[in-house]
Amino acid sequence: MKGDKELSIAEFMILPTGATSFKEAMRMGSETYHHLRKVIKDKYGLDATAVGDEGGFAPNIQNNKDALELLTDAIAKAGYTGRIEIGMDVASSEFYKDG
Repeated sequence: MKGDKELSIAEFMILPTGATSFKEAMRMGSETYHHLRKVIKDKYGLDATAVGDEGGFAPNIQNNKDALELLTDAIAKAGYTGRIEIGMDVASSEFYKDG
């Protein structure tokens, strides 16, 4: 990356690494998802909570930090701070010099 160019991240994901079973991981993910919907709605309005083909939200955020803050807030409100990690699908082609 050069200068101030921000790395393009295609997706942000939650990873319930602190779960002790698949059932608990599903519950943690579901609860966090519902809190995320409310966090997005409160900040960007109801229209921003539309869900894409793969089930994810796509609010009109300005930068990657905003997405991380939304997820961190939702994880905290769900009560899973330290038990859910954030994963990112980065556009790895940007790591190559000259494309």
